[in-house]
Amino acid sequence: MSALMRYISTRGQTRPHSFTEAVAAGLAADGGLFLPEDLPDLRGRMPGWAGLSYAGLAAEFFSLFGPEISREEWGRLTRRAYAGFDHAEVAPLVRLDDRTFVLELFHGPTLAFKDFALQLLGLLYKRQVARTGQHLAVLGATSGDTGSAAIHGCLGQPGITIFILYPEGRVAPLQERQMVCTGAANVHALCVPGTFDDAQRVVKEAFGDAWFAAEVNLSAVNSINIARVLAQCVYYLWAWLRLPEEARVAGVEFVVPTGNFGNVLAGWLAQRMGAFPSARFRVATNQNDILHRFFTTGDYAEGEVRASHAPSMDIQAASNFERFLYFLLGQDAARTQAAMAEMKATGRLSLGGPPAGPARSSRMDDEGIAGAIARVWQRYGYVVDPHTACGFDDLDAERVSVVLATAHPAKFPEVVRAATGTEPTHASLEALKARPLERRRLPAELGAVEAYVRQALAAAPPHRGQPVPS
Repeated sequence: MSALMRYISTRGQTRPHSFTEAVAAGLAADGGLFLPEDLPDLRGRMPGWAGLSYAGLAAEFFSLFGPEISREEWGRLTRRAYAGFDHAEVAPLVRLDDRTFVLELFHGPTLAFKDFALQLLGLLYKRQVARTGQHLAVLGATSGDTGSAAIHGCLGQPGITIFILYPEGRVAPLQERQMVCTGAANVHALCVPGTFDDAQRVVKEAFGDAWFAAEVNLSAVNSINIARVLAQCVYYLWAWLRLPEEARVAGVEFVVPTGNFGNVLAGWLAQRMGAFPSARFRVATNQNDILHRFFTTGDYAEGEVRASHAPSMDIQAASNFERFLYFLLGQDAARTQAAMAEMKATGRLSLGGPPAGPARSSRMDDEGIAGAIARVWQRYGYVVDPHTACGFDDLDAERVSVVLATAHPAKFPEVVRAATGTEPTHASLEALKARPLERRRLPAELGAVEAYVRQALAAAPPHRGQPVPS
C-alpha cells in the first residue's frame, strides 16, 4: 500500500484504501467520502501536457491517482472512454467574444457532462468484474443526467447490473427516455415519488446497510464515487491549456452550473494541485440555491426542492459538499464527522460567515433562465441549455469567463424553443421518441429498493467470468 496513492474517508473511521478499492466501495464504511490522502503538485507537469489529446491528458492525470493501473492500461481505458464522443476535441473550448468562452461538455453519448466521468467509470467497473470474477450491482440516484450517463457506461456489460432511482415527474422527458428506453436487460431505471434528495437518501441508506451491500456486491455510481470527481478535474486542465495566454494573464473565472457540487469541486481540487492558482470560480445555481446561500452567508440550510427549468440542479442536499467541508475544517475528520451529524439532525450548518476562498456564487430562477437563453442567442447566435444559462449572469467584467456548458440544448426543447424561437435537435434523442416508455415505480423506501435489487439479481444471467490475476 505504501507505494500507492492512499484514499482516506472525510470522517476518518475507515482504513485507507487504494484507488481500486475506493472506486469499488464508492462510499466509505463510516459514511464519509473518499479523498486522496495527499494531492500531487501539477505545476511542473502542466507545460508537458499541453500537446496531449484529451484521452492522453486523462491517462497522464489518472496515472498519478491510480498507479496500481499501468500508464499503458490507463491509455487504453481513456481512449476507449472518449472514443464515442462526437467532437474530435472531446471538450471543445468555444470563443464567444474576447472575454467569454464556453467549454462544451455535451458531446458524449448522453449529451451531458456526466459522460466524462461515467464512460470511464463503466470501464473501471468492467475491469473490476474481470479482475475479481464477481458480479457487480451498481446503484445510484439521479436528478436527470447522471442516470442516463451511468446507464450508458454500464449498458450491456456482462457481470454488471445497474439500478438508478429518479424522482417521478422531476426529470426532463428526454432525460427519462434516455434511462428507460435502452432495452438492455442489465438496466433498471426506477422512478420513485418525491425529489432527487429522497432518491439519494435511499441510496445512502442502502450503502449504510453493510449486510446488504456485501450480499449484492454494491458499488456507487453517484458523484460520491471519487473516480467521478477526478475524471471531471481533467476538463478543467484541458480548458486551461487551451486558453490564449493573454486570457490567462488577464485572469480567469470558471463559471460552473452545479447542484450536487461535484462539478465545481473538481475544478477547485485541480486548483489545489497548483494547476491554475490565479483562477476563480463562480458557483451558479438555479432557484434551488442552497449553495448560493452558503457561499454568501456561510449558512447551509436545506429547504424545499422546487421544480425548475434546470431539473438536474433541483437539489437541496449536495452530495459533494462534505468533501469541500472537510477542507474548510482544516482536513479535520473529527470536526467533519461532527458537522455532518449536526446537518443530519437539524438540516443545517452555520460557519458564522461566508467561507474564505477563490469562489463566489449566483442564483437564477426560471424567468432568469429563459431570459439568459434568449440573450445569449440574440448576442452570439449560440444556444445554451437551461443549466448552462444559469452561468450567463453577473459575468466578471475584470476577468475572462469560461462558462461550463453542462448539457446539449436539445435535451430541453420546450424551454429553448420558447426562449429563442428555434428548436435544437440531436439524432440520438430523435430516435428515442419512437421507443415505448415503460416506467418501473417503487416507493422511496429502503426495504422496497433492497427487495427489488435482490429479485433482479436473482433473475440475472449468472456471471461466468474468472478472476484475472492483478
